[in-house]
Amino acid sequence: MSHISSRPGIAELTEIRVRQPWRIAEGWAARKRRDLVGADGRLLIVAADHPARGALGVRSDSRAMASRSNLLERLAIALSRPGVDGVLGTPDILDDLLLMGALEEKVAIGSMNRGGLQGASFELDDRFTAYTADEIAARGLEGGKMLTRICMDDPGTVATLEASGRAVTELASHGVMAMVEPFLSVRHDGRVRNLLDPDSTITSIHIAAALGATSRHTWLKLPVVEDLDRVMDATTLPTLLLGGDPTGHPDETYASWQGALDLPAVRGLVVGRALLFPPDGDVAAAVDIASGLVHGGGS
Repeated sequence: MSHISSRPGIAELTEIRVRQPWRIAEGWAARKRRDLVGADGRLLIVAADHPARGALGVRSDSRAMASRSNLLERLAIALSRPGVDGVLGTPDILDDLLLMGALEEKVAIGSMNRGGLQGASFELDDRFTAYTADEIAARGLEGGKMLTRICMDDPGTVATLEASGRAVTELASHGVMAMVEPFLSVRHDGRVRNLLDPDSTITSIHIAAALGATSRHTWLKLPVVEDLDRVMDATTLPTLLLGGDPTGHPDETYASWQGALDLPAVRGLVVGRALLFPPDGDVAAAVDIASGLVHGGGS
């Protein structure tokens, strides 16, 4: 899909924001909600919070997500497909999707900390700059997600851990999901790299699972790594696997997801770029494959 034409309504989003901004609050209040999970206890969530960290690239295209109208159209296509449970995004994106009518009876997860901009000298400062727990609860979102990168050589990590722990506690007090995405991270030659080996992932799980005053609403968002059965034995918390940056062939990606979804603690996928920007451009087809893997009946 080299080009996607704008849906009716996208052109009016700015006009609504200028003249009728109250429609956003009214829309959240009136939105038809659903339970977090359905009968099968699984979730397929489309992720769209990368742009808020300045991460606009997909594969070789460094500006793939630069067009908001194009991104919204892709998200609308994804959310219209059966088996897609919802979306993860920052307030600007979720408010747009709300005004477009794309969030009815969908799970909406608010991305909370986007301060660690990609490539910045302060990239590991994952401070909370987007949704708050109070706003998530007030608007009726189903949960909040926090990136929690743990760098043993960066004293700022303790502030990230403290803020994430506070967010877990506050979200739980409102009875909504706290989605924690932990990594052990290092800075090498000025770039931040997440350690994706099994033992590093296991260590990050144990640190993340203990954040907050209660774990009753905590879910984890974890990468697909090697030896995943041993990795997932590190927790009883329900876990969604992240799609990551799509670099290999889609068939290889789907195969890795399929094997991982057989593990008891794994309850679905949170995937962004791999579904929204597939190599052949067919968003609906990519989403349908992922939906089949998560909810059954797919290839």
